[in-house]
Amino acid sequence: MTDILMIHFQMSKNNGGDVEEVMYPTRRKGVAYVTFEDQEVVENVLKKDEHRLEDKRLSRYYLLKVTRYCENVFSSVTSVLDMSIFKDQFVLEDLIQEIKKKSTALSFGPLQSNGHISVQGSFPAIKLLRDFLLLKAKSLSEKDKREASKSHQRPRRRLQQQRLTTETSNFVDGADGEKQVVVLDTDIYHYMKYFFSRTFLVNDNVVISDVTDGDITTVYIKNIGNRSDAGQVLKVKEKIENQSIKLHNTLRKERIYFQEHTRGEKQRYKWACENLKPHYPHVLIIPYDTHIDVVGNPAEIFEFTKKVSSEIQSLFQTR
Repeated sequence: MTDILMIHFQMSKNNGGDVEEVMYPTRRKGVAYVTFEDQEVVENVLKKDEHRLEDKRLSRYYLLKVTRYCENVFSSVTSVLDMSIFKDQFVLEDLIQEIKKKSTALSFGPLQSNGHISVQGSFPAIKLLRDFLLLKAKSLSEKDKREASKSHQRPRRRLQQQRLTTETSNFVDGADGEKQVVVLDTDIYHYMKYFFSRTFLVNDNVVISDVTDGDITTVYIKNIGNRSDAGQVLKVKEKIENQSIKLHNTLRKERIYFQEHTRGEKQRYKWACENLKPHYPHVLIIPYDTHIDVVGNPAEIFEFTKKVSSEIQSLFQTR
């Protein structure tokens, strides 16, 4: 299969070019890694709408899904938005179209009759959508306050807005800034803590705590000093968010699975990773019971995982 894949990606009809290496099989069933000599060829291959793997040695053709190495490896968020709270002020279909134009990195489901719509995407993209909707909600809230001073003709509308304000209170920048919340991908959080620990440095009047739930880590930033120091909480929150967005756009993750799940195998993988780590100072290794996650820039983690595999194979051969 390796030579069939190499021929496919070298053919001009497939926008191909010189192939440096094809890795197959890999630890991921049905996944192959193709390394090209020229970055321009990579971009051309990705532009092709359909890749059909055909060869006389195959019983039939296969449609290939071709993506950039380690793309979209970090956790994405799937949420259901209740847009019904806006229906008294906006045509929901028009509002959804406006959101889609502003949030091209997100995927949207159909708008339901009850005003609900599902949305999926990365943390940074979800954050931008959240900020957009909060601005909309804030404008409606201010309008409601003006109306409330004149009459009480629309209590239902205000109740709906009250519910939105309550549900998002943990994420709205408070007037005093005494407490803020940042939601991060867990791998991004680990990388920040290890390589960018200064991001979390605060004075004695600010306390940072975290709660990890699988792929998501929630960071709580709280002011325990004077109200005059409340602005520091907002600065820390902004610093963490900005750093996480930068890392989300540059980092990738590869997962090394254990096959035997024995103590000996885990020790061999741990030894291999520790032996190679000094040569890859910007790679973060996160061990788990069933696998090891490797986080870093795409080129380094690709090379790192290859060398770990070679180290493990050589250990087996010498046994």
